[in-house]
Amino acid sequence: MLRTFLRSLALPGLALLAGTVPGYALDVVKTLDVVAPPAKVWATVGDFCGIGTWHPAIEKCALSTKDGQSLRTLSLKGGGTIVESQVSRDEAGMAYTYTIVDGPLPVSDYTSTLSVAPSGSGAKLTWKGGFQAKGVPDPVAVDAISGIYESGLKAIGEKAK
Repeated sequence: MLRTFLRSLALPGLALLAGTVPGYALDVVKTLDVVAPPAKVWATVGDFCGIGTWHPAIEKCALSTKDGQSLRTLSLKGGGTIVESQVSRDEAGMAYTYTIVDGPLPVSDYTSTLSVAPSGSGAKLTWKGGFQAKGVPDPVAVDAISGIYESGLKAIGEKAK
């Protein structure tokens, strides 16, 4: 009887605890093999504000600095803006990492890296990010970021040829 009573207390307690534990970080990694020299692909994506010239969802990009950090303000086609901060850059390694400072995406604690590496006779472009879902179920957040990466990579592949 005591065992049954303890079980009846344990299940609701575990459910309450599960509801208060923060979600795990979600990760999205998308890659694209491009039939172009890595330097040419990097020339397409390496400019932090160059995303305004190749990503189909971006109307324009405005570059600024704040406290020594490069910021880009992305005006989205159809309305809305996203502000992102470049947190690291490796010209020789052809990569940069950025975070979202503000925007309408259903994510928080977002950090992403865009990189180019030699691959066979061309280049491998990798766009990866880690984040928490914000206000939506995890699969919705993952789908949103996956869609951004996939449409961007497709556009880069077309532009870098």
